[in-house]
Amino acid sequence: MAYFVTGATGFIGKRLVDLLLEREGDVHVLVRAQSVDKVRAQWDDPRVKPVVGDLTRPLLGIDPASLAGVSEFFHLAALYDMTASAEANDAANVQGTRNAVALANAVGARLHHVSSVAVAGEHKGIFREDHFDEGQKLPTPYHRTKFDSERIVREEATVPFRVYRPAVVVGDSRTGEMDKIDGPYYFFAAIKKVRHLLPEWVPLIGPELGWTNIVPVDYVAAALDHIAHQPDLDGQAFHLTDPRGVRVGEALNAFARAGHAPQLGLRVDSKLLDALPKGTFSMLMKLPQLQSIRKSFLADLGIPDEVVGHMALVPQFDTRDTERALAGSGIEVPPLDSYATLLWDYWERNLDPDLHKDRSLAAAVRGKRVLITGGSSGIGAEAARQVAAAGGVPIIVARSLDKLLEVQTEIQEAGGQCHVATCDLSDLEAIDTLVKDVIDNHGGVDFLVNNAGRSIRRSIKLSQDRFHDLERTMQLNYFGAVRLITGFLPQMTEQRFGHVINVSSIGVQTGVPRFSAYVASKAALDAYSRIAASETLGSGVTFTTIHMPLVRTPMIAPTKMYDAFPAITPKEAGEMVCEAIRSRPKNINTRLGTTAEVLYALAPKLVDQVLHLAYQVFPDSAAAKGQGQAEEPTRLSGEQLAMAHVLKGVHF
Repeated sequence: MAYFVTGATGFIGKRLVDLLLEREGDVHVLVRAQSVDKVRAQWDDPRVKPVVGDLTRPLLGIDPASLAGVSEFFHLAALYDMTASAEANDAANVQGTRNAVALANAVGARLHHVSSVAVAGEHKGIFREDHFDEGQKLPTPYHRTKFDSERIVREEATVPFRVYRPAVVVGDSRTGEMDKIDGPYYFFAAIKKVRHLLPEWVPLIGPELGWTNIVPVDYVAAALDHIAHQPDLDGQAFHLTDPRGVRVGEALNAFARAGHAPQLGLRVDSKLLDALPKGTFSMLMKLPQLQSIRKSFLADLGIPDEVVGHMALVPQFDTRDTERALAGSGIEVPPLDSYATLLWDYWERNLDPDLHKDRSLAAAVRGKRVLITGGSSGIGAEAARQVAAAGGVPIIVARSLDKLLEVQTEIQEAGGQCHVATCDLSDLEAIDTLVKDVIDNHGGVDFLVNNAGRSIRRSIKLSQDRFHDLERTMQLNYFGAVRLITGFLPQMTEQRFGHVINVSSIGVQTGVPRFSAYVASKAALDAYSRIAASETLGSGVTFTTIHMPLVRTPMIAPTKMYDAFPAITPKEAGEMVCEAIRSRPKNINTRLGTTAEVLYALAPKLVDQVLHLAYQVFPDSAAAKGQGQAEEPTRLSGEQLAMAHVLKGVHF
């Protein structure tokens, strides 16, 4: 017995060839001239015979006489891409199949055509294996061409034929191997992002979109090989699908578990949208503004817009003929949970798009101007060192020239560039002068890091006659930062690029007691930047807010009890700033901060009670009470220490 295979180097094809080589006979494989060496490298077996041809040519550009003796003709070559154009789908799937059928007829070999469950389109109910043209809607060019190519086999083949319809094909259930991002893999990057934002145990709420059908490639190849060699099955179609099927939400949860990410704890049936007046939702989604939002959101997650509407399969698939043909073979679809971890692991190690991007800080800042306020010490100085080491040009700003020069000298001695500028950032006119000088001397900035800040720890009860605490904190933390943003915004807009990084506080997320002035000023900046980001997105100017946990800097030194608090180092905080520069996310949060926001949304009174407990456990300082520099306790009580460590990173 001899075989001919199109698509032999494809994902399914190469596994089929491996199985055919376990039998007797030669395997002829269709290749382009430039791929002959690739085939020989893939199979070091003299029985594999490369046959030079082209799917788009009549008879595939092959002399039928050269395939004398071939009895089984496997046609797998096709375009499996819902994002491809109608022309590309037609050339590969329709014309390619017509040429392959003509060659099979000329050779006189039994034709095994690998189709797809896409031929069922949006058929409602059970789509049987003996179904084909049931008047089903075919929603995309891909669906249409898979249907048309199967029609060609049924109408134009003069030789015996068999049709195989795989479901959504994923990686190998034994190794996890996959060759491209497709199907459920489009959602892996989104799962990974959620994993970085939230702890694994946080339950999520999302839509239940319906049923899908997922099969591993090794099952498809094994079933195809086995059924092809069974007698008396010509003229039939076989669904290489999971007889059980799986809900989309369950599939996403399986991959979320594999990636140690939060799962959908509550899945809301999307049919609830049916309660709206007919056509309401579809009309809304046709609005240009909503379409733009949708595309931007999906692009950020790496999900093609064409794929989202077809995550769920409308029909369900009967597999009785396939099950009868496979009876006694031991070939069956393994449960998704049994191999989802292998799929995730292979994707994360080999296919994750982030692996193939230059995601280094150097790529982001090389030659870029980065203005950093509060650059004479602490977070700002550390960020400047890291930016300069990566090839960026920090412009550090503070009131104290001598400290700025120390940082500049250190950076220059290490081989980096650094510029300094003095400014009282609570003086709005001084900020205007700073902006003008930076634009005149350096041409402007590419990144603006609003890091300088003032913190006041004092309860509201002790602030009745200290309204100026609110004013001076707001002046620096909010008005000063906004003045810088608005000052550089025209220059950033003109160059069509700019990124603003605001060093905010975990206190904005947690609402910690005794920091009403400080948290209010940071919350105001958060709100301003959130609105500004929506207005400037089209001009290339973007914003990141860092909700910074407690950092061991000179700003917290006067509060002696913080000496016993777990806090990150200025270097670690500087790395968070540099991560904001590198990846330009919307927010950089700690898991504790994000969890606090979620909890406050769900149970605000409970959060108030926890924070009131903290208010009672941690007293006002002597300075806040007006007792000057009275000596503070140097050791925390057991209760204080426990709360400080349980809520690590929060300042009380």
